[in-house]
Amino acid sequence: MFGCDRNGNPIEEFGLDKLQKGVSSEADVRGVMGQPATVWDDGKGARTLEYPKGPEGIRTWMFAIGASGTLIDYTQVLTQEHFDTIRPGMSADEVRRQFGRPRSVVQFARKNEEVWDWKYHHVHEDRLFNVHFDMDSKTVVRTSISELSGH
Repeated sequence: MFGCDRNGNPIEEFGLDKLQKGVSSEADVRGVMGQPATVWDDGKGARTLEYPKGPEGIRTWMFAIGASGTLIDYTQVLTQEHFDTIRPGMSADEVRRQFGRPRSVVQFARKNEEVWDWKYHHVHEDRLFNVHFDMDSKTVVRTSISELSGH
C-alpha cells in the first residue's frame, strides 16, 4: 500500500495518486504506468490499456480511455468480484480481455482442457485463479482456485 488517493481510497500501485478520472490523459496514464502490455480498441475510439504486474505479481490494471483521450476509469481486475463474472460458455477472447495476460497456460490433452491461471491475493495468502477451457471450442468449461504450495 502506498497511502490514499484524492478520494480516500487505498493506493495499491505507485503513481496512481497522480491520475484523476475525467482529467488525466492517456499520455498521463502511460507516463505513470509505462507502456501497456496490450491496448484493446473498441472500434469507436475508446481504448483499454492493460497493465499486468505478473507473471508473479498479484495485480492486473485496466485503464479505460474514452474516445476523447481522457481517463474514464481504472480497476485492478484480479479480484474475487471479477472472477465471479466468468461463466461457462464464455470465449477465451472474452476472458483474455477481461483479465489480461494469464500467468501460465497449460494443456491437459486427456481432459481436452486448456487451463489459464492468474496469481492473486486473497485475505492473507496468494492463490491461483484457474479458468478451464474446452480445447476444441475455446470456451469456458469451469473455474477453480488453487492454493500456492509453500506459501
